[in-house]
Amino acid sequence: MGERIYGYHAIEEALKKAAAGSTLYLQRNSTERLGKLEFKAQCTGKVAVKKLSKDELDRMAPGMDHRGAILDLGGPRKGASRLNETTTEEFLELLSDDKDYIVLMLDGITDPHNLGAILRSADQFGVDLVVIPERRSVQANETVVKVSSGAAQYVPLSVVTNLNREIEKFKKNGFWVYSADMNGTSSYEEKFSSRTLLIMGSEGSGISPLIRKNSDYTVSIPMQGHIDSLNVSVAAGILLYQYRKNH
Repeated sequence: MGERIYGYHAIEEALKKAAAGSTLYLQRNSTERLGKLEFKAQCTGKVAVKKLSKDELDRMAPGMDHRGAILDLGGPRKGASRLNETTTEEFLELLSDDKDYIVLMLDGITDPHNLGAILRSADQFGVDLVVIPERRSVQANETVVKVSSGAAQYVPLSVVTNLNREIEKFKKNGFWVYSADMNGTSSYEEKFSSRTLLIMGSEGSGISPLIRKNSDYTVSIPMQGHIDSLNVSVAAGILLYQYRKNH
């Protein structure tokens, strides 16, 4: 078995890039909606379709809510072969002087549902690159891909060993660094740079002190409710919208 994709929309998007040797497993007597996935798989000319019982699908995906469909991409499981992974070096080498750039860096996001939702927003708001650390962070697993509704297949993603080292690389290439923090300047008043590196921290501990120190600005989202913070995926969406509003 290779990398597996769950969720209708995630499978729908993954089929567009699936290679020969991939297999779509569908529950027997499946719904009309799943029948559409079968048709799309057949149209690729590369993806085999196999019908299984619900029990067989449950055994293939223990504990997963597969909803009657599992796409196995075949081959050894390797994220870079299936997701849109790159390196920060490759990204920076291709920068153009006549284009604005927004890069999203995630510091300590451990919930796969949050990462999936953030990637979905990143796709919608045209984020040029998402950077996550390889340690103390959730990686782009099956749950992330499913929650992202397939966006994880499109958003360029870079997994790095040291966030502070990467921040310095971006600064040398003309990026200004903005960290999201409750005590920062109102993001409504902030004029984001044409080359922006936006950093979001975990809901529990926020952005690490050294990363905050290495940032050029800290920005906050003005709130009027009774709780003192937003879910990190919601906050990321709001800040990305505010960047796009001016770029």
